[in-house]
Amino acid sequence: MNPDLSELLNNEYAQALAWLLAGLVAATLARVVIFRTLHVLTRRSKTDVDDQLATVLRWPVIWTFILLGLSGGIQVLEPSPRLAYWVFGVLKTILVIIWSVAAGRVGTILLRLLARQADRVPFIQPKTLPLFEMVKKITVAGAFVYFLLSAWQLNLTTWLASAGVVGIAVGFAARDTLANLFSGVFIMADSPYQIGDYIYLDDKLRGKVTDIGLRSTRILTRDDIEVTVPNAVVAGAKIVNESAGPHEKLRVRVKIGVAYGSDVDQVETVLLSCCEGIDELSDFPHPRVRLRGFGESSLDFELLAWTKEPELRGRTLHELNKRVYKALAREGIAIPFPQRDLHVKAMPTQVRAIES
Repeated sequence: MNPDLSELLNNEYAQALAWLLAGLVAATLARVVIFRTLHVLTRRSKTDVDDQLATVLRWPVIWTFILLGLSGGIQVLEPSPRLAYWVFGVLKTILVIIWSVAAGRVGTILLRLLARQADRVPFIQPKTLPLFEMVKKITVAGAFVYFLLSAWQLNLTTWLASAGVVGIAVGFAARDTLANLFSGVFIMADSPYQIGDYIYLDDKLRGKVTDIGLRSTRILTRDDIEVTVPNAVVAGAKIVNESAGPHEKLRVRVKIGVAYGSDVDQVETVLLSCCEGIDELSDFPHPRVRLRGFGESSLDFELLAWTKEPELRGRTLHELNKRVYKALAREGIAIPFPQRDLHVKAMPTQVRAIES
C-alpha cells in the first residue's frame, strides 16, 4: 500500500472527516433514495396519512445520520473525558429533542386517523380525541425526560426517588389543580358536552362551550363574555345540555293569561297564527297551544314552539311576545291584570272622632 495513503488512513483527522462525510452521504441517500421512493409509493394510496408520516420523519432521519457521523468523527479524535461528556451530551440532547417533536407529531397524525375510523376503533372518537391527545403529550414528555437524563448519564434511580418525594409534596400543595386535572379527564371520557354545545350549569350559567381543557372549561355567554369554570366545579354541577338529545332544537314557552269569558278556541287559533313566518322557528315539531290552568283572574295558556338552535331562544321569544300582544289586542281578547277589592265594614273609632 502506498505509504502516503496508509499514513492518510491512519490520520485521526482524516478518519474523523470520513465519519462526517459518511453521515452526510447516508443522510443524502436517505433523502434522495428512501424518501423519494416512499413519496412515489404513497401517492398511489387513497389516504394522505402516509404522506404526512413521511414528511414528519424525513428530517429526523436525516439529522440522525448527520449527528451519528459527527459523533463518530469526534470519538475518533479521542477528546478528554470532560470534553467528551459535554459534547456527546449536547449531541444526544439535540437528537432527543428532534425525535420527541417527531413522536408528538406522529402521535397526533395517528390519533386523528383512528378518530376518523370510529367504526373500527370505537373508543377513539372526535369527542374523546382531546383525552388521548393529553395521554400522548404526557407519554412523550415522560419519554423525553427519561432519555434526556440518560443522555447526560444521570442516575435515574435517584432521580425517580426524588421525583416521588417531590410528587407527594406537590400533590398536597396542588390539590385543587389535581382535582381539576382528573375532573377534566373524566369530563373528556364521559362527554356530558362537546365544544359548540349550549349548556346550563346549576341553572345559573348558560352559554356555548368554546374549549375543554385539562384544568377548566370555557363558556361564552350570550353577553359575549367568556367564563372560565374549573373542571372540578363542572364535575360537581348539574349540567343541562341544550344541544344534546335527539336533535339540537330548543322548545320555547310563552305564557299568556286571558280574561275569563274569552273564546278558548279563538285564543288557540290566534296564538298559533303568531308563529307563522318566523324564520328562527322549526317546522317540526309543530307549534302548539296548551290551556294549563285556571288562575285567580285569568285563563292560563302556554304557547310552545321549537327554535332551530338553542342560541336563537332570546330573539325568538322577543318576536313571539310582540306578536302575541298585538294579536290579542287586535282580536279584542283582554289580558287581565291582578285586581284587589277592598271592603271597609266600619270606620275606625278614632277616625270618626276626628271627622266629627
